[in-house]
Amino acid sequence: MIIDTHIHAYTDSLAERVIAKLTATADCPCYTDGTIKGARDLLASTGIDYGVLLPIATKPTQQRKINDWVNEVKGGSIIPFGTVHPFADDALDELDRIKAMGFKGIKLHNDYQGVFIFDEHCHRIYRRCEELGLPIVFHMGYDPVSPIVHRAMPYDLIELSEKYPKLTFIGAHMGGNYQWEHVLRYAAGLPNVYFDTAFVAKDIDRELFAAIVKKHGVDKILFASDIPWSDPRDEIKLVEGLDVSDNDKDRIFFRNAVELLKLDI
Repeated sequence: MIIDTHIHAYTDSLAERVIAKLTATADCPCYTDGTIKGARDLLASTGIDYGVLLPIATKPTQQRKINDWVNEVKGGSIIPFGTVHPFADDALDELDRIKAMGFKGIKLHNDYQGVFIFDEHCHRIYRRCEELGLPIVFHMGYDPVSPIVHRAMPYDLIELSEKYPKLTFIGAHMGGNYQWEHVLRYAAGLPNVYFDTAFVAKDIDRELFAAIVKKHGVDKILFASDIPWSDPRDEIKLVEGLDVSDNDKDRIFFRNAVELLKLDI
């Protein structure tokens, strides 16, 4: 079994425009048409059993509508996460609704949402997620939408890990996109932090990747691709190339996600 813990898709009415805009911004290929059907098809064609859908509300007014859409498309191969915007007045109420709908966590993208990971608007979200038992996925490190200012960096996870010991944080892109030396030095080994492998296969040094996995522990690494922005087969090869046991690879590919997200599959 393989669970991809980091995929994206958009409503059918918006997918074409969103993909065109993001492709131009990121200057990278796209491997689906951006729709949920496209995501399901790519998962199936690459031998991946489930994908965790990570939506992003880029405006405070979007969060409820986006979460309603996720609730409509969840099921089958799609495992739902929700989204809130740190500047939304009703963000905490929306977290309660996300929990009630059975979503497994939330995604925050500090660059797209225009707020630093340590901002007080975010801390109220962390506190409620800790109360509700909702893991948080952060985009970490570099993002082409904000090439100079990085609003979520590996060393920021130290404070969050200590301040919210009962909350699970998932640092996407192996804890910090293109910041992997800092991940190894500052974030690897933090007790309530997971890293996912999304969009790292093409650029991460294999020895550095192995060093991060070794220091952090295979039990806190989650397989992920970042569909539609990466070909999942690249991340599959990355994990398969690790010098660890088949049992450890199974943990990365699916067992860690099953245990963390309490999946009944």
